[in-house]
Amino acid sequence: MMTQRANAMGIAGKLKRFAATNQIGMALIFSVLLFLTNVIVAPQSLNINAFGSIFALTVMLTIASAGQTIVIVSGGGGIDLSVGAVMSLTALLTVGVMRGQEGYFLATLFMSIGLGAAAGLLNGAGVALIGLPPIIVTMCVANVVTRLQYVITEGKPSGTASRWFTRSMTYRIGGVVPTSVFYGIAIFALVIFILNRSRYGMRLFLTGNNERAAYLTGVRTVRTKMMAYTIAGILSGTAGFLGAGYMNFVTGSAYDTFTMRSIIAVVIGGTLLTGGKGSYIGTMAGALLITVLTNCLAVFSMSQATTDMVMGIVLIIILAMYNRTAPVRQ
Repeated sequence: MMTQRANAMGIAGKLKRFAATNQIGMALIFSVLLFLTNVIVAPQSLNINAFGSIFALTVMLTIASAGQTIVIVSGGGGIDLSVGAVMSLTALLTVGVMRGQEGYFLATLFMSIGLGAAAGLLNGAGVALIGLPPIIVTMCVANVVTRLQYVITEGKPSGTASRWFTRSMTYRIGGVVPTSVFYGIAIFALVIFILNRSRYGMRLFLTGNNERAAYLTGVRTVRTKMMAYTIAGILSGTAGFLGAGYMNFVTGSAYDTFTMRSIIAVVIGGTLLTGGKGSYIGTMAGALLITVLTNCLAVFSMSQATTDMVMGIVLIIILAMYNRTAPVRQ
């Protein structure tokens, strides 16, 4: 009996340590459990289309969360509340320029990158140069960008993405793997290089962990944070551009929900909101969990308001479990 109890306690201890130290693994486990719950409640959801839909939506959220990861890693309470607004604006303008015609792919891509960079630069200037709280600056920029959508479209969005562009985002290889995954791979390679293989990435983590110490070692912390928000804006603009191809027709504020979901995906993936620690691979795991959870709530016919409430509760739980350990501070 004593041996069995000791073995049980040993297993429980290992499970507890795994849950405490392997946030990415826990995200993947919960994703599987939620999907199984979805299948039990609605057996008809176990089909190729369901897998393809989860795959496609996870890719979209992973792309949208790329910039958010970089900003939060930069520290100083870094957060970007303009992600969804920038995505919505660039998506609206992309379909408005394309109007279902071919030949505008590169033009609209560069336009989206430029608009995203401008929004990111405004965020970076407010946070890094002026020293305003990131949550205030990015919320104000988000508000301006949202109003700009209605000024440009006059409340009547029009146009569609080109047929080739839509097909490049929505076609499914073998009925399961969406071709949008190739865009996701390109973004993944870029973000991994920035965070893990570049000098800038090293400076970003140093700044996020201890800004004062980073400055004393020669890191230009203001420039580093400015670049973080600018890169995030570019990635958000690119995500909105790709979102136009995914949705084909876009309405105002179409991607506003991606702001909160990108934050939750980043936090679930193990990135500290205090900065200095995080990974894009973790963000991908978080995006998968959020996508599966959203699909599960849809099975229960939950309204958008209820879904947002559940997402908020999930964020609070994750923060309580994993985000209480701050990095070394000055």
